[in-house]
Amino acid sequence: MDKSNIRYNLFLMTAKLKITSIGNSFGVILPKEVLEKLRAEKGDTLFLTETPNGFEMSLIDDKIQRQMEIAEQVMKENRNLLHKLAQ
Repeated sequence: MDKSNIRYNLFLMTAKLKITSIGNSFGVILPKEVLEKLRAEKGDTLFLTETPNGFEMSLIDDKIQRQMEIAEQVMKENRNLLHKLAQ
């Protein structure tokens, strides 16, 4: 999944978010439309990444996504070896 899916939509969304108190912390409430575009649901973890153009919110951490891509590549290239090790 492309973590920057909002950027690539034909119609870019702007959402006004208000900071509110949540217990001893602060938070924002994301409108339903934002959650739909992020493909996020209650209980999901979102990552806020600072970029040269501001902040980007996504479901996937860049570092974790890159690690998963490398792991998938290793598993694909060494499938037979991994299968034998699993026996």
